[in-house]
Amino acid sequence: MRLTLSFLLAACLAPVAVAPVLAAPQPDQTAAAIASLQTGVVCPPDPVGTVEAPDTVAGTTHLIVDEPPFVSLTNRVPAVLGIGFGAKAMTEATSGIDNVTMTLTHPPMGEQGAVTQSFQTRISGIDPSLTFYQFDYTYELLLGIWQMEASKDGVVLYRTTFEVVAPHLVPELAAICGFEELLS
Repeated sequence: MRLTLSFLLAACLAPVAVAPVLAAPQPDQTAAAIASLQTGVVCPPDPVGTVEAPDTVAGTTHLIVDEPPFVSLTNRVPAVLGIGFGAKAMTEATSGIDNVTMTLTHPPMGEQGAVTQSFQTRISGIDPSLTFYQFDYTYELLLGIWQMEASKDGVVLYRTTFEVVAPHLVPELAAICGFEELLS
């Protein structure tokens, strides 16, 4: 699993707590502090390095230079190695918001059955800040509901939900990043 931030900061998430199972995708939720929120699927760029992320299932995350565009604005994601999905958010205040906690909730993952992972980030008020999850390992290809939530001091800034599905259910996206040979 890789959660990646476009401004050369990234973090993968580790088990934090057992979260309730989500039944279906929910509409995006945003607080007044968020000026814009866009979600979708990305074809991640090659990383320029990694950053240790000891509180994550993978233990590291990618560093990237170039922010990838969304190749689709859907929240239905094929379970294919190499594909990513996430959110671009920008704050109302041009100063942005520091020390934002990003939490990812997903089906049980890894040997410990992690269902929630989180890390600290920042949301800019000048340009949209991208946070995305990238499927790097087969153990991450978990079908079901995945939720991303940004919060500050316990107040939810935004929450968005994705549904990870079998590749044959979204064939137009399963091959969009050129990873057809990695179809699960």
